[in-house]
Formats: sequence, structure tokens, C-alpha cells
Amino acid sequence: MTARAADRARYDRATAHLDAPLAIVDLDAFDANADDLVRRAGGKPIRVASKSVRCRALLERVLAKDGFAGIMSFTLAESLWLARSGFDDVLLAYPSADRASFAELTGDPKLASAVTVMIDDPAQLRFIDDARDGGREVVRVCLELDTSLKLLGGRVRVGARRSPLHSPAQVADMARTVARKPGFELVGIMAYEGHIAGVGDAVAGRPLRSRAIRLMQGAARRELAERRAEVVRAVRAVVPGLEFVNGGGTGSVQHTAAEDCVTEIGAGSGLYVPRLFDNYTSFSGRPAALFAQPVVRRPGVGVVTVLGGGYPASGAPGPDRLPVPYLPEGLRYDPQEGPGEVQTPLLGSPADDLLIGDKVWFRHAKAGELCERFDSLHLVEGDSVTATVPTYRGEGHTFL
Repeated sequence: MTARAADRARYDRATAHLDAPLAIVDLDAFDANADDLVRRAGGKPIRVASKSVRCRALLERVLAKDGFAGIMSFTLAESLWLARSGFDDVLLAYPSADRASFAELTGDPKLASAVTVMIDDPAQLRFIDDARDGGREVVRVCLELDTSLKLLGGRVRVGARRSPLHSPAQVADMARTVARKPGFELVGIMAYEGHIAGVGDAVAGRPLRSRAIRLMQGAARRELAERRAEVVRAVRAVVPGLEFVNGGGTGSVQHTAAEDCVTEIGAGSGLYVPRLFDNYTSFSGRPAALFAQPVVRRPGVGVVTVLGGGYPASGAPGPDRLPVPYLPEGLRYDPQEGPGEVQTPLLGSPADDLLIGDKVWFRHAKAGELCERFDSLHLVEGDSVTATVPTYRGEGHTFL
């Protein structure tokens, strides 16, 4: 029996009393992935990206481990909810235009001390001030550095379009703007190198493309390490008491941690290890988060149909954004249909061994987005479900 077949047998036994659709997290794999992230971080603390987990119980579990400290959130409303729930170090990773939440933040000393917001433009400071509604608390601020690699005089750009702050001078000017603005305190810098941390460099069947990605990522790492160090020096000249410099992502933990100026690493997807991380040479993890759909039809030889399953991930549309049939091994989508809203035909010889009601296990393309489809996660240890915990959705929250 292969390791994957053994996992399938465990998951089927653990959930035999449960009807699909359902989602699980294999805690042995989750914990092993957490340990691997800590090892790769080389002693620097890891700030957990909540968008990649979207479950309070699992955020608490990982933050109880040595090597993890703080949360990187994705909306301001989520940040306030987490702070009210007892998480005392929440970095909002994206700018917000949520007036009601800014009014709440600036009117509550506990929330203001626990939450740091992201900016990259003076207009965002003015927006926050306009939203205060009488709130006088000092707002903790982090500046985001654009990590993209610019070539040929800026005519070619590699990387996500995020912050407009690219050069050390631009970031330092923004730091001075914050320092002069009453009601704000600059406490950190964040730089997410998505073109390095979030792009696989070993694409199956694409050796030339994979080599080109590795060459690009090597050049991008060198350029960013030099520029990030210059940015940190320039900002510390304005704000000597800067608390943190955050960088990284699951795919680049060990590389970013090697930079002296970086004080903490942001990561989260590496806890669940979705299918997009199958194409990396920098690390290998264990798939920890899966979902199961039930077989509801047997249309013919070599075909079964499962209920639902059309859960595409965000990003540029393409086959890599689709969930992948994982267990039993050897199933594939019908190219004429793909994963459907209500039903999904699956092809392959393993289909002939599946009965009505059997579970087919899938891996999502990305990590936390799976939790937007399910209101609970069944936590598996060995061949038993030891707990069932709510996702954000299960607690009544869909923040984005």
C-alpha cells in the first residue's frame, strides 16, 4: 500500500460516521508542516497569515508553538474580531477603506494597541483621520515596500502590483510623512515577495519554464535583499525605534530569514500545503487540508460523478487554480466539464471500485480559501476525528 493509499484508508475510517461534503485537517501533517516552517526560519519568528488558515482554533494551535508569534490578517474587520478574541498582535497586511472599523479602532485603546494597519499612500492617513468619528487613539502603522523586480529601466516588471513604494527614498519619504502626522506611529515595514514565495519553480512537464523561473527568482532575491536593507536603513534613520521588518512567504522562508535586516517572517499556506506548493524545490510539505465529495452517480465504465466540487481559487484563471482529485489516486476531470457547481464527473480506472456514498478526497489549489466553502473542519489524528472546529464562515464571518 502506498503512503497516499494509507492516508485514504485513515481518512475514510476517521470520517466513516460523517456524510460528505466535508473538510478535514490532518493534525499530524499540520504540526509537521509547522515544524518545517520553524526550521526554515532559522530562529526568526513566523507571523501566521490568517487568510491561509481562516480558523481560530488552528490559529491558536500554531501560535502556541515555539517559533510563531503574531498574526498577519487580511481585512480590518477581521483584525478587530481577532483582537477582541484575545490575539494581541495583529498586523493587517493590506490597506483598508472600512470607515466603521477605523472608527472602532481609534475609539478603543485595547484594539489600537493590538492592531497595526498597512499604508503606502498619504491619502490613506487622511482617510483614517476622516473616519475617526471622535476616536483619539494613536494608530499603529506599517509601510509596505513594493518587492517587484524591475528590468530594462522599469519597462519590464516581475511581481504583484501592490505598493507604489519601491525605492528607499520613496519609503523614507512616507516614513517622514507618518512621523509628522499626529495620531499615528510608524512601527514596521512589510515586504511580500510573491513572485519568489508564491510561484512554483518546478512545473511538471515544463523544464524550460521551470529553469527560467528559478533564474528569475535568483535574480529577484539578490536585488530585493540589497534594496530591502537600504530601505530599512533609510527608515530607521527617520524612526530609530522601528519594531519589526516583515518579509517572506511560505516558498521563500529560508531565503528571507537569511537577510539580517528582516526580523520576522510571514507565512501560512505552508501549514495546509495546498496543491500549488507541489511545484516547489525550496521545500516539500505534507498535504494537511483536504475536502471530500460523495459519489452520487456511476454513469459508465471508468466514470463516477461526485456532488459539487467546483471550488476554483483566486488568481489568473487556469487549470492550476482548480482543486485536484487526490484520493483515490488516478482520477481526473472530464475535460468537457471540469469541476462543476453541483456535480463533477471523474474519469479513470479507480472509478470502477467506487460505490455510491464513497468519498473522493480533493486538495484545494490554495490554502485558506477552502474554508470559505465549509463551516467546520474535522481534525484528524491517526484514524480518528478528535475534534470539529468552526471556520471563519462557521462563526458567521465572511470577511472578504
